[in-house]
Amino acid sequence: MARLLIMMKSAVMALFVFLNLAVSASAAVVFERGQLAFQTAYGQTITFDVEWALSAEQRARGLMERPALPDRTGMLFDFGETRMVTMWMANTPESLDMIFIDETGRIVRIAERTTPLSESIVASGEPVRYVLEIRGGHAAELGLEQTARLVLPLDLPK
Repeated sequence: MARLLIMMKSAVMALFVFLNLAVSASAAVVFERGQLAFQTAYGQTITFDVEWALSAEQRARGLMERPALPDRTGMLFDFGETRMVTMWMANTPESLDMIFIDETGRIVRIAERTTPLSESIVASGEPVRYVLEIRGGHAAELGLEQTARLVLPLDLPK
């Protein structure tokens, strides 16, 4: 019985160490910051302060476990090429608007007010290069519509 108790304590301790290492590793993903802008069909410029998700590790981490985003902030995912893109909201506690953008800056789709913590797939619908995630409902508040265009080239970190 004592041996079983020691083995159980060891297993619990190993699990605790593993989980702490996993949390530390995911927290270690660092994002550089910058700005981007959209030009609307009405001549308005809408700017955002963003974090750049450029690497596979950064794109995998995304906005998981983040609190609500302030206005005019977000995360831009650059996939480095034009392709079909799927996103999800697993481990993301706040609703987001996902803005799918092609390589020319054209908004292909806006998935509004995505469901927090959902593992449902949110698809681009057609090939894109970028996805901008902002606070859920914020695109409509700003008047950001599919007729707007992302101003290119982006000033991405080197």
